[in-house]
Amino acid sequence: MGCPRLNSGSCVLLLLMLPVLQVRATHPDCSIILYFQERENECLEAIRSESQTQPPNGQRGCRTAWDGVSCWPAMPVGQSYAVACPDVPHIFKKSQVLIHRNCTEVGWSPPSPPYYSACELEPVGSSNNTEAKRGYFITMKVLYTCGYSTSLAALFMAIGIFSCFRKLHCTRNSIHIHFFTSFILRGASVLIKDAVLFSDESVDHCTMSTVKCKASIAFVQYSVLANFFWLLVEGMYLQTLLLLTFTSDRSYIWWYILIGWGVPVLTVCVWVFTRLQYDDHGCWDDYSSPYWWVIKAPILLAIFVNFLIFLNVTRMLAQKIRSPDISKNHKQQYMRLTKSTLLLIPLFGVHYVVFALFPEHIGVDARLYFELVLGSYQGFLVALLYCFLNGEVQAEIKRNWGKWQTSMESNVFNMATQDFTA
Repeated sequence: MGCPRLNSGSCVLLLLMLPVLQVRATHPDCSIILYFQERENECLEAIRSESQTQPPNGQRGCRTAWDGVSCWPAMPVGQSYAVACPDVPHIFKKSQVLIHRNCTEVGWSPPSPPYYSACELEPVGSSNNTEAKRGYFITMKVLYTCGYSTSLAALFMAIGIFSCFRKLHCTRNSIHIHFFTSFILRGASVLIKDAVLFSDESVDHCTMSTVKCKASIAFVQYSVLANFFWLLVEGMYLQTLLLLTFTSDRSYIWWYILIGWGVPVLTVCVWVFTRLQYDDHGCWDDYSSPYWWVIKAPILLAIFVNFLIFLNVTRMLAQKIRSPDISKNHKQQYMRLTKSTLLLIPLFGVHYVVFALFPEHIGVDARLYFELVLGSYQGFLVALLYCFLNGEVQAEIKRNWGKWQTSMESNVFNMATQDFTA
């Protein structure tokens, strides 16, 4: 491994940090690399500004320099400058030791004391711990890959059932199909993102900045937004069904489509524009960026509105069930849809709200487990609640299965009769 643009002391420091990076800089936590990139960009900007100005006549000195770890400002010959160890949490221990460099006739002197002796690294455990950490993430990837594969198979089957049986064609099931599609996009986007970002282990995903990887991250954000907004549409439809009992719900379907697919498109376009204009570095998968709130705020708003709908629907449902004017069939319809939707609203939003209140580096393991492993099976749960356990769907499948069996028995009887008469 070479260390271009670094002196030997800085190179030794970064070599000592490699075990830390292997454990700590696991996606999406690339803070250590981004920290040094930002410091380097600031220093290079100072160097460019300095190169456009001429030093005072007769004054000799050292120009601003970046050594791979710290930026050393311009100094006259004979003066020295001191810096502290890099302020990177979880990587370096708090140290009062300062690193000095002198400006000499031949340029900057080597750092004294060297970085690797002045800046003490945080303990990261033994090599066995590193292997255990790597095994943990491999296991997690296998789990969520299996989860998304299971969800995709169940969702495609559920869409096929709703599409094939004519009796199941209605506004309610059309909304379910859109909701299922958003889960399919979400699962597919995660698998596509993994294929783009982690297909080549020799490529550092923390510094990757290609159009392909940015497009995959934008697709992930759109899919997640669409997923939450179609969950919002499910809640809105349930509330509309309870409020407007005698009004045709078909008149609202285009508004639902506009909210479920249109609002995420608009949000992602705004997010892509802001990243291109103001924060176009890396692969856009750094959740520490302030522009991440362009995505996070609409999701939190959708969850908040859904929570209000959850409370309101619970209140209205209690009134509807107690009302003597509602027929038994309507009550059963309300109960079927309500049980599914009221279960999904808190299930899909609570963990997101909890984690949104904390910085992105807090509870990374728990966040990854909820968002990747448990989240990967949400599509399967949705297909189970809205389709496979739906009494109306089960009755329609049994009816068509009975018709098919009767038809087959009739065909067999006709064939046997023809053979006998022949």
